[in-house]
Amino acid sequence: MSAISVGQAVVLGAVEGVTEFLPVSSTGHLKITEGLMGIPVDDDAVVGFSAVIQVGAIAAVLVYFRKDIARIVSAWLRGLTDKSERHHHDYRFGWWVIYATIPIVVVGLAAKPLIQGPLASLWVVAGSLIAGSGVMWAADRMGRHKRGEDDTSLKDAMLVGSSQILALLFPGFSRSGATMSTALLLDLDRVAATRLSFFLGIPALTGAGLYELKDALGTGAGAAPLVVGTVVSFVVAYASIAWLLRFVAKHSFNAFVIYRIVVGLLLLGLLATGVLVS
Repeated sequence: MSAISVGQAVVLGAVEGVTEFLPVSSTGHLKITEGLMGIPVDDDAVVGFSAVIQVGAIAAVLVYFRKDIARIVSAWLRGLTDKSERHHHDYRFGWWVIYATIPIVVVGLAAKPLIQGPLASLWVVAGSLIAGSGVMWAADRMGRHKRGEDDTSLKDAMLVGSSQILALLFPGFSRSGATMSTALLLDLDRVAATRLSFFLGIPALTGAGLYELKDALGTGAGAAPLVVGTVVSFVVAYASIAWLLRFVAKHSFNAFVIYRIVVGLLLLGLLATGVLVS
């Protein structure tokens, strides 16, 4: 039998789609939702399922930013054979995405037992939600928001890409929150920080989902729940991306900071009273 039912897959797919690109921690919300539904958060099939349905959210990014991605990939491919094309920002950016993905791949493979073991605790999620809120609040105020997307450099990409490791090791910190906060500290404006977070998340999250697919199917996560969860994740994530880009163009990250603190404190209360068990 599947460790996750189709009905549960719908709920988890919706949670993944809403939270994957918002700086509120999709991993944290998935673990909380799994806990409330009585699903063991440290089960191999559940961990694999969570990684696979991320592919739906990533597919939403690919579709939403298809013109940007096609332009960057096209420039990168032209630059491989034509030196005159290598001065274009899009060509360089293509390489930067590749370079910036290497740190999280290395750490993800090396620390997999730790990530899927002790660090999968809901106590870690709660603490990371609150700690990450402080980082985001400080970054939003310290950053000068004066640099746009065309002003990004290899240094920016490497620092922002490496910050994804925080979310990998501390579920609840939020990959989006970590990358956006780092970009803001580098003085990128909120829209540029958000878009950079999207682009750098594509290879890391796609790779994680594909890497976990075999294990997810082999440990009890049935094909039907995986398909349903991934499709729901795609639809909801597409709407979430469109909303987020409009929101950050006019607002600070205060709403996310407050929300994360509330959820973190609520989770601590549920764990302390035994309503949820880590």
